[in-house]
Amino acid sequence: MVVSTDDRNSHPRADTVLIVPLTTSVAKDVPTHVYLSPGETGLEQSVLKAEDIAVVPKAALSEPRYRLRPLSNQRVCQLVEKIKHAMGC
Repeated sequence: MVVSTDDRNSHPRADTVLIVPLTTSVAKDVPTHVYLSPGETGLEQSVLKAEDIAVVPKAALSEPRYRLRPLSNQRVCQLVEKIKHAMGC
């Protein structure tokens, strides 16, 4: 999931985006994971791994195969809390 702002992502000099990886390998009760239902992603049950936040070159991204689904504001706020937890805040 791309978590950097649209302004940053579309800036002509920005060649990277900030991401939180999403996986369908679900481990239970990890305090830095956000668990997503199939309806939220269009995939099977999946997990955002806040402890693995990373910078990725835009050139490494490919066009999505399916329509992108934005997360609800509640889920975004939950992810922010998990990232803060992963950072020890």
